[in-house]
Amino acid sequence: MIYGAMKLSIGGPLKAAFRPWVEGLENIPAEGPAILASNHLSFSDSFFLPAVLDRKVTFIAKAEYFTSPGVKGKLTAAFFKGVGQLPVDRSGARGAGEAAIKAGIQVIRGGGLFGIYPEGTRSPDGRLYRGKPGGLARVALATGAPVIPVAMIDTEKIQPPGKVMPKLMRPGIKIGKPLDFSRYHGMDGDRFILRSVTDEVMYEIMKLSGQEYVDIYATAAKRQIADAEKAARAEKAGQGGA
Repeated sequence: MIYGAMKLSIGGPLKAAFRPWVEGLENIPAEGPAILASNHLSFSDSFFLPAVLDRKVTFIAKAEYFTSPGVKGKLTAAFFKGVGQLPVDRSGARGAGEAAIKAGIQVIRGGGLFGIYPEGTRSPDGRLYRGKPGGLARVALATGAPVIPVAMIDTEKIQPPGKVMPKLMRPGIKIGKPLDFSRYHGMDGDRFILRSVTDEVMYEIMKLSGQEYVDIYATAAKRQIADAEKAARAEKAGQGGA
């Protein structure tokens, strides 16, 4: 009920204002479990995709969104629960990875749609980065659920970093055909198989999105960009003091 109400109150106005276009809706099963594996360009990805689907999509979110104190914290927790987010505790030896896998398996075994971003974080520059082999592949091989590649188009242009007001423009969503990895059943402990599955999904996402592919993790790219910006600032400061 809460998800339905939030979908009407948020998804309806979102669709009316931005008018997202969609290709491949027929690839989403009318019932039964599936994993939606998407590229990640913007915070809004987790809102645009559910807005265009009839079925509920469950993503994961950091537990801090659900445990903040005060009225604001309660409202934030209610919002994220309402839009279908599951809290993930990032503490522990293996952190969010294991928690995400357990959450995904729980959603799939309940017959739901589980949304995941294989890159692990938003792209820092609009390119597609190497998928992390843990969550996506392990959930797929542990449950046998089909993996549906999804490409978000132009969502990063709606509200670029540093911009408060979003730009009214039409983002796109391309949904690919389901991928069957049943041939790897029982091999979720093999890291080479996990990498193979992840790479196959990322290749399909790349074909859908048309993004340039970069064979490093997005987290590493963010560090490189931050280091380059820091070095540039230091060089500029040095020139100013010369």
